[in-house]
Amino acid sequence: MPDPSDELTREVVGLFAAVNRRYTQESEAAAAAHDLTPLQAKALLAAESPVPTRRIAERLHAEPSNVTVIIDRLESRGLVERSLDETDRRVKRVAATAAGRGVAADLRARMPFAAEPLAGLTAGQREALRELLRLVLEA
Repeated sequence: MPDPSDELTREVVGLFAAVNRRYTQESEAAAAAHDLTPLQAKALLAAESPVPTRRIAERLHAEPSNVTVIIDRLESRGLVERSLDETDRRVKRVAATAAGRGVAADLRARMPFAAEPLAGLTAGQREALRELLRLVLEA
């Protein structure tokens, strides 16, 4: 007879995989509806208001130099525009254009789970989940 804790572990790991699959499928389908890659869609969503390129890189978990290519593609389609930061001219800011904000709004509408995967949890449940996930990662 299998150890119940092993079965529980398998179930929890399976649930992690299911959440990831649902998130990925929903975000890929939303991006594809606009002929975007999932990373391009995520970058566009990050740029709904003017933001430094490095902040987009942080959200994408990517190097800023790699994000430049993504922003180039979005800019060539008229979805974002670049500008220099008024307080530090070395910093480039990226902001969605009106067309980009329209696409971003549609992306959000097409991916309610990916936009808010923890929507069904209370603040206390989110905090507990965060602490549990930190413990898992520290182990």
